Amino acid sequence: MDTKLTLKLDQAAIKAAKKYAKINKRSLSKLVEDYFKNLSSEDVQREEYPALIKKLSGIVSEADLEKLSERDEMAKYILYS
Repeated sequence: MDTKLTLKLDQAAIKAAKKYAKINKRSLSKLVEDYFKNLSSEDVQREEYPALIKKLSGIVSEADLEKLSERDEMAKYILYS
């Protein structure tokens, strides 16, 4: 039996979720339902990250990653041109 649920969300999050649902040809309700099912699924094992990875998580900023990407592209150009 389906039951109606009202949620309060940020307008940008709703817009992004609707776009994602449309691209994936699914309803927003189905996406939310599947998400809740995945959260409560007992047969899905949760991956535990090692302590070192937890400590390092978030140290590198997106800007740093972009710079790294640029350096990799420059290195490829120099090495393979």
